[in-house]
Amino acid sequence: MNEFDTRPRTAGPFQFRYALAVLIVITLAASGLWLHEQLGRAEAWLLITGAAFGWLLQRSRLCFFCILREWFEERDPRGLLGILAALAVGTLGHIVLFGAWVPDPSAGHLPPRAHIGPVSWVLVLGGLMFGIGMSLSGSCISAHLYRLGEGSVLSVFALLGAIIGFVAGFRVWNTFWNASVAEAPATWLPASLGYAGATGMQLLVLAAVAIVLLRYLPAPEPRPPARTDLAGLWQRVMVQRWPAWLGGAGIGLIGTAAYLRTAPLGVTAELSRLSRDLGAGIGLIPDRLQGLDRVAGCIVTDTVRLIGDNGIFVLALIATAFASALFAGQFRIEKKSLRAIASALGGGVLLGFGAMIALGCTIGTLLSGISALAVSGWVFALAMIVGVRVSLPLRRLLLGSQ
Repeated sequence: MNEFDTRPRTAGPFQFRYALAVLIVITLAASGLWLHEQLGRAEAWLLITGAAFGWLLQRSRLCFFCILREWFEERDPRGLLGILAALAVGTLGHIVLFGAWVPDPSAGHLPPRAHIGPVSWVLVLGGLMFGIGMSLSGSCISAHLYRLGEGSVLSVFALLGAIIGFVAGFRVWNTFWNASVAEAPATWLPASLGYAGATGMQLLVLAAVAIVLLRYLPAPEPRPPARTDLAGLWQRVMVQRWPAWLGGAGIGLIGTAAYLRTAPLGVTAELSRLSRDLGAGIGLIPDRLQGLDRVAGCIVTDTVRLIGDNGIFVLALIATAFASALFAGQFRIEKKSLRAIASALGGGVLLGFGAMIALGCTIGTLLSGISALAVSGWVFALAMIVGVRVSLPLRRLLLGSQ
């Protein structure tokens, strides 16, 4: 089914699902208040931004793989235009913050906590592996998380595979560090071009890509006049897919707010922590991971709590995606073939491995990285796109038109 098909995947209203969705929302609100009282504002803010992010992902159906697949196979640019909107809004938001925090970008100081990673062949390899993993599993990690809330069986296996991939990435990290990452530069565009030059150049690139894509924009489909009563409003807001540009712009704003209040947007930090704990417990990961605490990215290796900060964010993401799917009638547990499950598991391994050595995924390295004007974000994006493109024939061979 095309990602831009906005029809509900379950038929007919069912009052219980509305009640369950409302209960989830109330529970999240109560959890936010509890976190504020027990742990502080930062943790409560993580829950709020995670909830908003999950809602936007589910409502706008933002899946990097599906968007790229629709472009490569159908020349449908709408999803890509949504990603460009997210990057443009995120860039403008981040540059405002950078101007206050690092007045002179040429002084040699990088913005605090920003995902400006080292650029080397290891990053390229990570992007390629991540792109291939997206093709085989059917989604990127962030989309698998929101699809958990929609009842996706394949996402369960893909995320299990991602944990295995993270363990494998940690196991070989020291080799990659010594071979390339230790000496790789963390290139930040404003350091050499200034804020105006870097921002202008990045926005021009995004605009140029958008102009090319707009030539392929399909003609609007004929639709009956929009209803103006409450039922019509409910359909437009809670059931029909939101325009890609709206979801993208919202995600750019959330990314800026998250960076201002807590940390750059990302969804793999908690997965990386859990994977390291698991790998260390069974003796597969070295006790010392060289340089990992010196590089910027969506990777966390320890925490003092049972659930880390990124874990709060991710759990809120899944919960609101679940509530949104219930409201829209889009929660459904589907039976999948063993071949599809095996592909999701294997693709998940590549997702985890690629995300670990690239220090993040489409959210932490690509979205947050490019918004921060980091060359690493662009390099990962290009490598990931190549990975998706070259692996689409393999996906078709394994899974047909699925």
